[in-house]
Amino acid sequence: MPTDRILTGLGLRLFAILMLSTMGALIKLVESRGAHLAEILLFRQLFAIPLVLGWLAMSAGLSTIRTQRFGAHVLRACVGLVGMVFNFGAVLLLPLAEATTLSFTVPIFATILGALILKEVTGRHRWGAVIAGFIGVLIVTQPGGGNIPLGGAVVGLIAALFVAIISIQLRQLGRTESAGTTVFWFSTLSLLPLGIAYAFVAAPHDAGTFALLILIGLVGGAGQLALTAALRFAPVSA
Repeated sequence: MPTDRILTGLGLRLFAILMLSTMGALIKLVESRGAHLAEILLFRQLFAIPLVLGWLAMSAGLSTIRTQRFGAHVLRACVGLVGMVFNFGAVLLLPLAEATTLSFTVPIFATILGALILKEVTGRHRWGAVIAGFIGVLIVTQPGGGNIPLGGAVVGLIAALFVAIISIQLRQLGRTESAGTTVFWFSTLSLLPLGIAYAFVAAPHDAGTFALLILIGLVGGAGQLALTAALRFAPVSA
């Protein structure tokens, strides 16, 4: 794979990490103001859609929303929504620093799954880095030993596993679908189940809280676009 494509993918991934880390801080803030998890999830998906449509209108065109792989998008939405619940749950259950530390296991899971499912070549040096990384996470977090509650650690690790699985899905979808198309269908297909859940927990909030919820959607959508695009350029284990 050309070096410039890998560097582009890594640059996009770094931007995605910045956006998603910012989203994590916003989630903590809005939850402290009384927002329910289902509300946060709905706004995250709903307000990503205008961003994606604007992106498509300025780049590939809105016609790229049409897809021949609707079933793959449905599967990606199902897995992605469950993964998002665990990711947001980890952010709410744990201090942000600890939740971020557990997210460092994503490359570990991604390397393993990339080798098993996508048949990506993984040399012994990378496997050594995977093992060292996992040991490092255990040393830093000491799950159940005081630094991180065991329940929160389990949720965080499940979240990381889902992110790795989703990375595989995005890599496969990226062979035929643009980043905007993939994010559009993920966000749109999530609205029905999230809308039903929202009906049971909807509550009045002040304008500042609603502004933060909208910002979560915009920042999260930007991060998702960048991550999805990154996986078209570089292997999941990069």
